[in-house]
Amino acid sequence: MEEAKVALVHDWLTGQRGGEKVLEVFAEIFPDAPIFTLFHFPESQIPEIEKRRIITSFLRKWPFLKKRYRFYLPLFPLAVELFDLQDYDLVISSSHCVAKGAITHPDSLHICYVHSPMRYAWNQYFSYFSPKKLSFFSRLVIPSIIQGLRVWDESSSHRVTHFVANSKTVARRIEKYYRRLADVIHPPVDTQFFKPGKKSGDYFLIVSALVPYKRIDLAIEAFNRKGETLKIVGQGPDYKKLKRMAGSNIEFLGALDVYDLLRLYQKAKALILPGEEDFGITSLESQACGVPVIAYGRGGATETVIPEQTGMFFKELHVESLLDILDKFKSLEFNKVKVRENALNFSRDKFKAKISAYFRQKWAEHKTKS
Repeated sequence: MEEAKVALVHDWLTGQRGGEKVLEVFAEIFPDAPIFTLFHFPESQIPEIEKRRIITSFLRKWPFLKKRYRFYLPLFPLAVELFDLQDYDLVISSSHCVAKGAITHPDSLHICYVHSPMRYAWNQYFSYFSPKKLSFFSRLVIPSIIQGLRVWDESSSHRVTHFVANSKTVARRIEKYYRRLADVIHPPVDTQFFKPGKKSGDYFLIVSALVPYKRIDLAIEAFNRKGETLKIVGQGPDYKKLKRMAGSNIEFLGALDVYDLLRLYQKAKALILPGEEDFGITSLESQACGVPVIAYGRGGATETVIPEQTGMFFKELHVESLLDILDKFKSLEFNKVKVRENALNFSRDKFKAKISAYFRQKWAEHKTKS
């Protein structure tokens, strides 16, 4: 791929979650490629990304962007379409919202790594926009806005040459919503950094964005009743609502640096994943530390957790179902070495090798056809 002029496209750079970990690997593979993104909050990324050439959209100067960027959602398709990518032979997008809709040169190769099709427009619409949560005005306006986004999202999917999904779960969504097939390459976990500690603690842990579809509310209800200690790492628009729900046994820690997060993982009894995950990178960070996972038994977690060996599943999105598994969890013992061994199958080095080989293969095929 030495002869290819490459560009990377990512939805936005506001924090370091699973999508950004994937982007970091892409940036290593293509050290000279610029990164196109709707907006970038300085110092939100690792130094290797911060020092790159980052090209942002017209949204970067709009008011209240840092706290209210989700309010600009209807403008995101236009913003990504205005990126000038006509000079690039190979465009690689990392998308959970609109990055896949970038307009490339007709002769270029566009490979899109999908973390999920736009959640709020498709499978998680009612988690975000249930009529019970909306004002009268919002009930009139939001459905039509989201319908327009769905039309754009499906039509723009045809601009992509090849889709790569981060899980089988996401591949099924791509096929359902876009009517396109996707290859599956699981995202990376830093198993060299996340590793077991020497001491165990007396708490359960959640590491998550505080957004509706993560179902943190369900876990809070369960732990309010159970009375055991639950620590929650993360931030998001649901923070105030969840804080009001929580009893004194539940602690909100906000955003932490990776070293504090590592120590929390190492001492936890188990990581709780109460919602349906696209993939669930935190599941593997926890397992890399030898800590088992209690997860809802649907979605990406079913591809990373081995029942009774590295964790347990609860079957229904109900408090009683989670409480039942928490009771059963007490009677089981998990081998830290075995738990970590599962995470090693998803190491960063293995991901980099797989995705690099995939890019080379698709570029070679593209050159043969052109």
